[in-house]
Amino acid sequence: MSDLALQDQENPQNSKDSQNDLPKTPQKVHLDRRLKAAAGFVRLDKRIADVGTDHAFIPCFLFQQGARALFACDILEGPLSAARATMELYGIPEKKGDSEEGISLFLCDGLDGVPQADDVIIAGMGGEMIADIISRCKYINEDMHFILQPMTRDWFLRRELYKMGLYIEQEKTAVVGSKVYTIMLCCYDGIKREIDDKFAFVGKNTDKEYLGKVRSTLEKMSRGDKKYADILAQLP
Repeated sequence: MSDLALQDQENPQNSKDSQNDLPKTPQKVHLDRRLKAAAGFVRLDKRIADVGTDHAFIPCFLFQQGARALFACDILEGPLSAARATMELYGIPEKKGDSEEGISLFLCDGLDGVPQADDVIIAGMGGEMIADIISRCKYINEDMHFILQPMTRDWFLRRELYKMGLYIEQEKTAVVGSKVYTIMLCCYDGIKREIDDKFAFVGKNTDKEYLGKVRSTLEKMSRGDKKYADILAQLP
């Protein structure tokens, strides 16, 4: 047995101390199905803005996946403080200069004051608020992708998107507990369109879980207006 091994045997605290000196492996960020579905639409090699970032779970997850141009944005200082705490937990620095690696934090209303982004994530807001944020984007262009997850009024959001010259490329469903969400991948071509009522409510999402949610919504709305019963009759 070597002298070092004998010393460790005699002083077990030595080996414990040496283990404590080893660099700790950062924890992996785990997203729920809703946020993971949104993150799955993101192009990692692009400039990415997460609007209404709250705890910055999506930016931290994307950073661990290899994204390096990340903007975490919120209108309130409280969520940004929570974002810093999340970043610290996962060993991700705040980027404050062009040469530094990390996530940039922005205290802002929507995309106001945020540098040009290629992929914009807006998850967890009402459809009307999401539409308002996009309508105020000053640098919207055909290379941009919008990844949207409305909590309410999906049908309103779809109408507004098409009126603003955007279109839905793809939608997918995320089920978290008893909640059902749709996540939209949207692109911009500048062609303003009107969409029919059925598409406003269903979009490009044909998953049975989401269609069940739409049916339930239309059944409630049809009690006050027959036109929603007509839309309901068109569903597959």
